[in-house]
Amino acid sequence: MKRIVVLISNKGSGTNLQAIIDGVNSKKINAKIISVISDTEEALGLTKARKNKLSIKIVPKKEKLLSVLKKLNPDYICLAGWKQIIVPEVIDAFPNRILNTHPGLIPDTIDGAVKNPDGTKAIWNKGKMTDKAMQNFLDNKATYAGCTNHFLSHEFDFGPVLGRCFEKVKKGDSIDSLYTRLKVKENRLYVEVLAQLTNNESFKMIQII
Repeated sequence: MKRIVVLISNKGSGTNLQAIIDGVNSKKINAKIISVISDTEEALGLTKARKNKLSIKIVPKKEKLLSVLKKLNPDYICLAGWKQIIVPEVIDAFPNRILNTHPGLIPDTIDGAVKNPDGTKAIWNKGKMTDKAMQNFLDNKATYAGCTNHFLSHEFDFGPVLGRCFEKVKKGDSIDSLYTRLKVKENRLYVEVLAQLTNNESFKMIQII
């Protein structure tokens, strides 16, 4: 059974954490959550962690994260609304073991591009956090919004892609309405990616439309 650590903060709502908890409890994800780490006591996800009797650690300084993670020795580290920069030493210590969900459609190569289901060019949203990313989809009149689950790399908002999900933009969409629909698929994507990684399957990139 694999060992998972989930990193949260007060910038997230806790839905990815809850999705991972549910995936573990249903045995779809063949793993144990050995700790939930937050950089603040104010993270919404801590309520979910306590309700499920999970170990909690508060790590307010990014420079302290590596020593905590090394002691825990997880197989996978799941970023779920984590707002601190992950320092290079952490990425080096856990190569292709730190998962992140980015609110845009990351290409497979740094100079590549992703196509939406209707063939139009997808938007990467490199460097944009969730609200600005959703607004960028709307401002650019994108036909689809989307997010990408990927391994963290030294290249900002880039890394080996594990899965993508797409949500059609509707007329009259706001940031909230668009992200509310996309979030459901984002949560599902995280679980499906972890299910493949933790069940020793031959990994196939996941796409949810």
